Amino acid sequence: MQAIDTLRYPIGDFVYGQSFSVDDTNRHIAIIAALPHKLAELVSEWEDDRLDTPYRPGGWTVRQLVHHMADSHINAYVRTKLALTEPHPTISPYEEGEWAKLPDAKLAIAPSLAILKNLHLRWVTVLEALSEAELQRTYYHPGSQRTFLLAEVIALYAWHSEHHYQHAYRLAERNGWV
Repeated sequence: MQAIDTLRYPIGDFVYGQSFSVDDTNRHIAIIAALPHKLAELVSEWEDDRLDTPYRPGGWTVRQLVHHMADSHINAYVRTKLALTEPHPTISPYEEGEWAKLPDAKLAIAPSLAILKNLHLRWVTVLEALSEAELQRTYYHPGSQRTFLLAEVIALYAWHSEHHYQHAYRLAERNGWV
């Protein structure tokens, strides 16, 4: 992998279409559960100069990453609940790059850290209660033109959690902040 790809995908890209055991899913849920505390421990005391540093050339700033994680995980939580309460719903995609340009992406990160903490409490409560049959519930994503099983969604957001955490962590490591 070239240097810029390593900066962009520090843990590699997510591989779609895999099957996941219940044990895999439980590990993925644990990663999702751990993100809010782990992320807050890393970035909550950072000053604006660090928060406004892009994690890679041409990439988002850490501030934008934190707000993006809150936005993305809100959407994932809602999509999870839709899949559990409706037969194969079509979800509404959103333009994450455009969301990252909206005025709230310039706010302090404390509101998004609080959202992640409380959202993950609720989301993980739902995820931990899923039966094997419920892990096979689906939704359709018209943007990617794919059907997603909840087990795959959980794996994707475990990856997403660590993917963006590593953006911030490795930036901090490169700059001697940790």
